[in-house]
This record gives sequence, structure tokens and C-alpha cells, in this order.
Amino acid sequence: MEPTKSTNLLDRFNQWLKESITVKLVSIGFLILILLIPAAWIENMMEERQQRAESVIAEVSNKWSGNQTLSGPILVVPYKHRETIKIDKDQVEIKESTRKAFFLPETLDISGTVNPEKLHRGIFDAVVYESSLQMKAAFSKPDFKRLEIADDMILWSEAHLIIAISDLRGISKNPPIITAGSKSLSSEPAQNIGVYTNKFERATQLRTYDDPAYATKSATGIVAPLNWNGEEDFAALSEISFNLKGSSQLSFVPSGKTTSVKLNGPWPDPSFDGEFLPTTREVTETDFTATWNILHFNRPFSQQWKDSHQELVGSEFGLKLLIPVDQYQKSIRTAKYGILIIMLTFVALFLVEITQKIRIHPFQYILIGAALIIYYTLLLSFSEQVGYNIAYWISSGATVILVAAYSTSFLKDRKLSFLFTTLLVIFYTFIFIIILQQDFSLLIGSVGLFLIVATLMYFSRKVDWYKDSAAVE
Repeated sequence: MEPTKSTNLLDRFNQWLKESITVKLVSIGFLILILLIPAAWIENMMEERQQRAESVIAEVSNKWSGNQTLSGPILVVPYKHRETIKIDKDQVEIKESTRKAFFLPETLDISGTVNPEKLHRGIFDAVVYESSLQMKAAFSKPDFKRLEIADDMILWSEAHLIIAISDLRGISKNPPIITAGSKSLSSEPAQNIGVYTNKFERATQLRTYDDPAYATKSATGIVAPLNWNGEEDFAALSEISFNLKGSSQLSFVPSGKTTSVKLNGPWPDPSFDGEFLPTTREVTETDFTATWNILHFNRPFSQQWKDSHQELVGSEFGLKLLIPVDQYQKSIRTAKYGILIIMLTFVALFLVEITQKIRIHPFQYILIGAALIIYYTLLLSFSEQVGYNIAYWISSGATVILVAAYSTSFLKDRKLSFLFTTLLVIFYTFIFIIILQQDFSLLIGSVGLFLIVATLMYFSRKVDWYKDSAAVE
């Protein structure tokens, strides 16, 4: 009789493993943890694809011309500087060198048209532009007394205008047309122009002319000699017209004591970037127009200086022309909700098991979980081709149909299959709403999860969670 008793105990234990709610919950929790591994791999793949897209766009853009930052025009007037050096008690030496004084315009008016263009590399697009710019700068007569420079030390014949341009490759057509007063000026590209117009130059700059390593890292631009014979040739008004191409971004430094910039172009979704937003803007489905008006009180640099190299940074503003590639960001955000979808789906199946007395094998849970994971690779691959919104519904529809069709193998009741399919549709619609409504995603997510927990409480209120313990006794 003992063997029979032992066999009965073993059978009862096996029966308990099959019917125990606790064992089923532990098994489902373990499966969810296992599925987190491929979910993490897919999320990493999404991030890699995003980095790949950004690197390709940067490569294409740099071959055209980089982001452009313009500063100027700036009036530069060299002067002689004498320094007395004591050699010994009775002997001194006078060292003479040439230095520069810089003067910013009183008013600066810039107007231009930006014409964007899309360049393609495989499935990736990069936006570049060609712009036509007109600059009018009005200078007041330089006040050298404030800079403590004697009149007889000023080298008017070497005076020139400089315009800082971050990437000279952008000047690809005719050279700039520059006039000072009634005179037309010739220009040439140059480095080491004495001003800095972006953070990279500021971080690497060497501040004084005496440092021999200065020229290794310096701003670039164009220089136009003024050909003045003396103070009487000073011209207050300068005008510059030129074409400039670049990638994604066009920025300006408010060089004038009063700076006005007006841009327009055929681009429906511009991004106004920098320290200042446009005073007025008009954006339509086909083009944009924006105007900035900035005073010298708003910028962190002076109107004139000498010797040291001024940092014209900290007040840049302008325009970004970016092609939205938010399908990667949205896909990554969607993947972060992957664990929620899996949990809700498994919990729904578990409640069907215990309320409808239906047996679902762990392997069937694994196949459904695999379909829910593969969904994110579908979403990523389709979003690169047709955009995130369409890809979301294609991937969601395919996954819901697949899982719903498979569920008919163990959910014999059509009403249960329909209910399960409806729940999946609700889950994916809920996640889609959260992704789109960024400002209200936390509120919508919190309310949605609260309602889901309340629903679970309602449908599980009559479940006898201890019936497996009674069966063992």
C-alpha cells in the first residue's frame, strides 16, 4: 500500500503544479524577465540606427558646407604701438609693433532669402541651403581717445573690413560685393581675423597677438581693404551682398549696436534657435518669414576694443532647417513601453485562464511574447521607410492580427478571442496616444494605468487565490 500512497502524493504534487495559481504567476513573471533581454537588444539597435542616421546626415552636410555663423562687418584700423624696454640701468630700447583696433557698426541691417534643398544618402535625408544675403552697416567715426591711441599712431591706409564666416566653403559663387561709401572693395578669404564667433573657437582661442601659436586655432572670414589715405576718407556706410551655402543652421551675431535681421524662405517647418527669438514671424504650409531686432544691451561684448581678441559669442541667433527624424526617438520611447504591453497581455491571458478554466501552456505564452518583441523591429524598419505614424499602425495591425489568430488555438470561444483582440487594440492605441501627446503623456499614462489597475481589480474580485492550497491539503 505504501507505493500506492507515494504515487498518489506524486500525482497530487504534479496536479498542483499544473493547477496552482502561484506557480502560474511565477512562471509568467519569469517569462517576462526573459523577454526583457531581447527587448533591451532591440532598444540598443534603435539607438544605433539613430546614431547612424545622425552620422550620415553630418557627413553629407559637411561635404556641402557646415553650419554657418556670421559676424560683422567689423571695422579694423591698425595702429603703431611703442613699448619701452629697459635693458640695464643706463640703457633702454623702444620696441615698435603694429596692433589693431576693432569697431562694431552703430546699426546693422541684414535681409536674406534661404533656399533649402534635400540631399539623399540611402534612406537618409540631409537638408542644406543656399542663401542670398544683403548687409548694411553704418559706422560712427572711430573714437581713438577712448582706446588711448594717439592720432599720429593710427595707420588709416591699412584699415579694412572683416566679416567672420564659420565655414568659407559656403562661398561658392561670385565673390562678395562690398562697398564703403561710393567705393567698391575687393575681398579675399583670411584666417586669424581677430574675432571668435562660436564656442569651439572660444574654447581653443589664444588671447594675445604675442603668442606665436595663436594662428593654429582662429576664426575665418573675408577681409576687404578700405584703401583710405587718411581720416578724411572715412566712410560711414558699408554694404555687402553675397551668396552663402550651408547645412541645417544659419546663425548671426548681433554685431551692431542695433541689429535687425529679416529672413524668408520656402520651408514650412523652421526652427528659430539661439539666444533670441524672432520679434515677428509668419510660418505657412509652404514658407516662412521672420524678423529679429536686437540691442547692444542684450549682448555680452563691447562696441570697440583693441589688441586682445574679442569673443563674439553668447548671443548668436538664427534659423535651423532640420528634416524631422523623430521616428527613432519615438520608436525608442515606444520600446520603453514594451514591458508594459507584455505584462498587460500576459495578465489578460492569465485572467482568462483562471476565470474561464482554460489551460494555456507556457510555450504559448513564449510565442505570444516573441510576437510582441518582434513588433518593435517591424516598427523600426517600417518607420525608416514611411515614417513613424504609418509604421506604428502597420506594425501594430500585423502584430494584433497574428496574436489574435494564434489565440484561437486555445481560446475556443469566439467571444473570448474577440475580447482579447479588442484588449490588444486598446493597449496599442493607448501607447500611441502617449507617444504623440508629449506634453500630456504623464497625465494620460497615469490615468490610463489607474483605469487598467481598477479593471483588473474588478475582474479578479471573485477569484479564489487560495484554492491551490486547499487542493494540496
